[in-house]
Amino acid sequence: MPRSKLSPALLIPLLLNLAVTTTAQAAPLPVSDAQRATAERVAQAGVPLSELAANAPETYAVKTGDTLWDISQLFLKSPWRWPELWGMNREQIANPHLIYPGQILMLVKQDGMARLQLAQEFGQAGAGSGGTGAAAKLSPRIRASDNLLAAIAAIPLNLIEPFLNDAVVFDTDALAKAPRIVAAPEGRVNLSNGDIAYARGDFSQASDYRVFRNTQPLRDPTTQEILGYEARYLGTAELTRPGEQRTDAKGKTEIVPSTLKIKTVRQEIGVGDRLAPVLQRSFLRYVPHAPSKNIAGQIVSIYGDGLNAGQNQIVALNRGSQDGLERGHVLALWQKGRTAVDRTGERKEEIQLPDEKHGVLFVFQTYSRVSYALIISVQEPVRAGDRFSQP
Repeated sequence: MPRSKLSPALLIPLLLNLAVTTTAQAAPLPVSDAQRATAERVAQAGVPLSELAANAPETYAVKTGDTLWDISQLFLKSPWRWPELWGMNREQIANPHLIYPGQILMLVKQDGMARLQLAQEFGQAGAGSGGTGAAAKLSPRIRASDNLLAAIAAIPLNLIEPFLNDAVVFDTDALAKAPRIVAAPEGRVNLSNGDIAYARGDFSQASDYRVFRNTQPLRDPTTQEILGYEARYLGTAELTRPGEQRTDAKGKTEIVPSTLKIKTVRQEIGVGDRLAPVLQRSFLRYVPHAPSKNIAGQIVSIYGDGLNAGQNQIVALNRGSQDGLERGHVLALWQKGRTAVDRTGERKEEIQLPDEKHGVLFVFQTYSRVSYALIISVQEPVRAGDRFSQP
């Protein structure tokens, strides 16, 4: 079909989907049936003006460093309600994960409803450069596969990237039987980049390894049941020479440990630390969305051994994939109501004030019974035992 006869509205989704399927480095970008249904419903009529943020802009130019959360927060009262944002732009942005710096979003209000349209793409001359004019005709072009990875993320990935493969929770204390560092050259206590380490164990699975401190149990704040074992990430090492058992001239068995070279150090590495194969890094994009069913739980611990946590810190939750939590879930943080004394009556009475919502969590990693979440916003310090719920 000649290009002049294929409308941009049809061509853009085609090219976006082509970019996804032909990019070797990008992982599939999942969109659930429920999320797609929400977007389709909103696309037909838009969203009520009452659902818009108080200062929603008429136009917005997507910038490098923006996140889907940032943009949703500009236009909507609840930033995790990304399907509404996607649905408002359903015809032109077919995949919510693929929004790029340089695109200009225009808010259109009509008959008490609002939609979001793409006014301009990639800095082309037209409506976006002159203000709030009519939506410009799009001139889509195939993106290089490298540009696919430049699509904006849901939240600041630099805050959680170190935890995607570094913080690990085991259902059982698997590291207790994992290979371990048994010696260092010249009796050194701590190992640095480039140092040699000697280790024993089964190294047949891989040549690149992550180094962990011995695991710590994660216990449910209420029941004290062990939900999993958290392994603190220390760095990486490369196997340079496998170990062996040999017999000397006198018939005595000699145990020769494997030799590894320390490649990176996040925290101090020493004798007794455990090794596990390096995992394939994930390029999954995290899309904010509310849980589809009611869910509630508690903070198990603050990552990094802190007594309390604030914005942009990581916490472990006592709910996991078997409880229905998944990557991208947005949760509300609650502060326990304090005990007060009512002095207004005939006699003083102790009363319990209600719990209050005071923050937002974003789940980015799930295990069977435990999850990790980023504190997106919070008003008061977060402590182990604090509770969370659906937003």
